[in-house]
Amino acid sequence: MKIKVLSSAIKDLYEGRKFYEKQREGLGEYFFDSLFSDVDSLTLYAGVHAKVFGYHRMLSKRFPYAIYYTMENESVVFVWRILDMRRNPEKIKKSLEF
Repeated sequence: MKIKVLSSAIKDLYEGRKFYEKQREGLGEYFFDSLFSDVDSLTLYAGVHAKVFGYHRMLSKRFPYAIYYTMENESVVFVWRILDMRRNPEKIKKSLEF
């Protein structure tokens, strides 16, 4: 299965990385690596996650973030957003409207 991480998700990752790096040196890099590891796991587990706001939602294993994705056929996964779950649910819903 092929994974396409869209620019909106990359932007989310960089914002999260910047936030965690301010908390402690090196934590931003750990965040980045951890979330990419979660995204990579979609090659095996894409499609098994519940749908929320019209997207499949996979929760990160190490950080309070969710990966929102869609599938095209069963060969391509599009990662749309990677959002902090501590946000107001209405703000998350609005972030997912394209």
